[in-house]
Amino acid sequence: MRILAGILSAVLFLVVVAAGGAVFAIHHYSQGLPEYSQLADYQPPTVTRVHAGDGRLLAEFATERRVFIPIEAMPKRVIRGFISAEDQNFYSHRGVDFGAILRAIVVNVENVASGRRMIGASGITQQVAKNFLLTNEVSFERKIKEAILAFRMEQAFTKDRILELYLNEIFLGNRSYGVAAAALNYFNKPLDELTIAEAAYLAALPKAPNNYHPVRQHDAAVARRNWVIGRMQEDGAITAEEAAQAKAEPLEVRRREETEYVTADYFAEEVRRQLLARFGEQQLYEGGYSVRTTVDPKLQDIATRSLRDGLIAYDRRHGWRGAIGKLESFQNWAKQLAEMPVPAGGEIWQMAAVLEVEADEAQIGLADGGRGRIPLSELKWARRWVEGERTGPEVRQAGDALAQGDIVLVEPVAKDAKGKDLPAGTYGLRQIPAVQGGLVAMDPHTGRVLAMSGGFSSRISVFNRATQALRQPGSSFKPFVYMAALDNGFTPSSLVMDAPFAIQPGPGQALWRPQNYSEDFLGPTTLRVGMEKSRNVMTVRLANSVGMDKVADYAERFGVVDKLPPVLSMSLGAGETTVLKMTTAYSMIVNGGKKVIPAFIDRIQDHTGKVVFKHDMRPCPNCGGIQWSPDLAVPDVPDARESVIDPRTAYQMVSILEGVVQRGTARMISSIGKPLAGKTGTTNDALDAWFVGFSPDLAVGLYIGFDQPHPLGGKETGGSVSAPVFKDFMADALKGEPATPFRMPPGIRLVRVDAATGQLAEPGQRNAIWEAFKPGTEPRPGDYVVLDGSEIASGSGSGGGAFLPPGSVPPPGRTQGQEQAPSSTGTGGLY
Repeated sequence: MRILAGILSAVLFLVVVAAGGAVFAIHHYSQGLPEYSQLADYQPPTVTRVHAGDGRLLAEFATERRVFIPIEAMPKRVIRGFISAEDQNFYSHRGVDFGAILRAIVVNVENVASGRRMIGASGITQQVAKNFLLTNEVSFERKIKEAILAFRMEQAFTKDRILELYLNEIFLGNRSYGVAAAALNYFNKPLDELTIAEAAYLAALPKAPNNYHPVRQHDAAVARRNWVIGRMQEDGAITAEEAAQAKAEPLEVRRREETEYVTADYFAEEVRRQLLARFGEQQLYEGGYSVRTTVDPKLQDIATRSLRDGLIAYDRRHGWRGAIGKLESFQNWAKQLAEMPVPAGGEIWQMAAVLEVEADEAQIGLADGGRGRIPLSELKWARRWVEGERTGPEVRQAGDALAQGDIVLVEPVAKDAKGKDLPAGTYGLRQIPAVQGGLVAMDPHTGRVLAMSGGFSSRISVFNRATQALRQPGSSFKPFVYMAALDNGFTPSSLVMDAPFAIQPGPGQALWRPQNYSEDFLGPTTLRVGMEKSRNVMTVRLANSVGMDKVADYAERFGVVDKLPPVLSMSLGAGETTVLKMTTAYSMIVNGGKKVIPAFIDRIQDHTGKVVFKHDMRPCPNCGGIQWSPDLAVPDVPDARESVIDPRTAYQMVSILEGVVQRGTARMISSIGKPLAGKTGTTNDALDAWFVGFSPDLAVGLYIGFDQPHPLGGKETGGSVSAPVFKDFMADALKGEPATPFRMPPGIRLVRVDAATGQLAEPGQRNAIWEAFKPGTEPRPGDYVVLDGSEIASGSGSGGGAFLPPGSVPPPGRTQGQEQAPSSTGTGGLY
C-alpha cells in the first residue's frame, strides 16, 4: 500500500507540477502576444482589376496577385479539399487538435529513427495565427504562442471566418496568394469551375508548393493530389466513384496568359493615377477594387491606329534619319539581330539587317534567319532628313538610303502604292517618328472618354500628351471668341472687316499687326466665312469689339483655360490647354451647351461588390431590379446638367463649324459623307497642329507636335497634319452608322442666305445655304453693317470698333485664305 500511495503521490505531484508549468508557460508566453482582434475586420491584400466598357480586362494593380472570395461564395468541394488535407477535425476542435498532435509525435519518433523528415500538426486555426500574427521561426516558443492564439481566436471568431481568412491568405506557389488566385494561375478557371482533381491539387499545396510543382515535380504532385482525393473520400466529401475518376484525371495546367486583355496603355495609366488620388497607394494595390472604365475597345483600337498612322505620315514627309544600328560583322548576323534590344516604339515592327544593296532593292536578313527585300518603291520616301524638318535629294537608288550592315525596322507589305500585288518576302522601311501627339474621343452628352492615345508608344514615354501636355490650341480656340460675339449682338451673317490694322500693346512697345496665314485680306466678311477660312485679323477685331473679358469668361465657362489673360493675342489661341479640355469644350458645343465633366471611370466596387463610386449620379429610383423587356417603359431620368451657353448659340456654332468641313480649312473631311463639324488649329511658327471636331454623338480632339516644341516645317498646318487623323478616325468609327443630322433646338430660324455675303439669297441661287438665326436677327434687304476699325488704340480688347452705316455696299470678298500668319512684332501670339 505504501508503494502504491507513493506512486500515486508522485503522479499527483507530477500532474500538479505539469499543470503549474503549463499555467506558467501560458502566462509567460501570453505576454506581448499580437492583438488577434484585428483579424475581425482584416481583409487580405487583393488585386484591383480594371475593366474596359465591355467587361474585358484592361489592367491589374497589386502587390500580391490575390483575389478575395467570401466564404459563402466558395464551392464546397474546394473547402472540403483543404479541410481533408490540412485539418480533418477543424469543425470539432477548439483551435488545437490534440489527437493530431499525438499522432504526429508518434510518427516523428519513427521518422527521427529512420532519418525521414519530421511532419507538422498545425491545424487551420494555428496556421492562420502563424501566417497573420507570428513569424515562420521553427521553435517550441513559436508553437506555444501559436496554440495560445489559436484558442483565443476560436473563442472570438466563427469557424467560417477563420476558414475565410485562411483560404484567402495562404500562399500556394506560382505567384498565387489565396485559392481564387491559384485557380486562375494554375488552371485559368474561377473557383466554381474547378474539378474535384483540380481542387484537390490546390489543397495539396500549402505544406510545400515548390515540392509539388505541376511540371517540374509532376509525379510528386500527382501523388500528393491523389492522397488528398483519398482523404476527401475517407471524410465522405466525395464518393468512391468520384475519387476514382478524379485520380484518373491528368494534371494539366493552363497559363493565364490566355486571358484576353484590352490594350490601352495610356488610358490604363490615367485610370491608375485617378485611383491613386482617390484611394491612396495602399488601397490601390491591396484594396481589391473592381473598376469599370469608359473605354470602348473598338474605338480605342481605331484611335491608336489613327494617331500612329498620322505621326508616321508626317514623319515620312520629313525624311529618313538613318539606321538604328550597325552590324559588327556579317558573321552570325541573325544572332546579332536576335540579341539586339528593340528600340522603344519599334515593337510594332521587325528588325532587319541590310545584307546587300543593289540599284533597285536592298536584300535584308531577319532575326529568325529568314530573308527578304526592300524594293526601291518602298525607299522613295527615305530622303535624307535636313535640320528644319526639310529633306535632302530624291532617292534614285537603294544605296541613297541604305548601306550594307545597317540595322533597320521593317514591316511586311503586300501591295504597292498603286494597289499592285507584291511578291512574298517584300518589306517596307519603317522609322520611329520623332514627332508626338495626343488624341481623345468622347461621348459629348456624358463626358465619358471612349478612347485616348497619349503618344506613339507608351514604351517611349508614359507621359500622356492627351491629358498632361499643356499646348497652345491656335485657331481651334476661335469658336469661343465667336460664341461670345453671337451672344452679344452678332449673327453668323454679320460682316467684319478683314483688312490690315495695328494694335498698340502698351507704352514703348512696337505696334502689333495681326496677319492672316495667306497674307491676304478679304474685306468685309461674314462671321461664318471668317471661321471657315480661319481669318486671324477678323478674329482679333471681333474679340476687341466684344471685349476680351467676355472671351475669357467663355474660355473659363467651357473649361478651356482656367484664367485666360484678357489680352487680344489670346483670342488666337495663345492660352495653354490640353487635348482633353478642348475635346470636352467642343462636346459642350455639340450637346447644346450642357456642361459635362470628362470621365474615365463609370463605376468602382469594393471587394464585397459594394459600389463606392459611380460617374452617373442622376437619381433614378425606378432603375434597379428590373427585368428588361421590349414593352418596358424607359425610366424618366432628370437632366441636371448645368447650361454653360444658350443652346441656340451652341447650334449656330455647330452649323458654322460644319461649314469648316464643307467649305473651309477641313474640306478633306467632307468626303466621309456624314454630318461632321470641327476646327483646325495651327500655332505660331507651326509648333503644333490641331483638329477638334464632332459628329452629333462623338467628339474627337487631337494635336501633333514635338515634345520639345519646334516648327513642324513649311506648309504643315492643322489641315494637313491633324485633320487627316480625324478623318481616318471618324471614317472607321462611324462606318455603318446612319448619317444623323445635328440636332436643332427650339428657337432657331433657318433662312436661305448667300454663303459668301450672308445676305438673303435670291430664288434659285446656287451658292445659297440655310443659315441659323435667333428670331429677330435675320438679315434684311439692304442692311449692310460692317465691324471696321483700321487701328485699335489698345491691345486689351475692351470693346469698340467702327461700323459702316446701313446701306453701304461692301466690296466683294475673295475666297482664298487659310489659317495662320507668320510671326509679327509686338505682343506676338498665335495666328
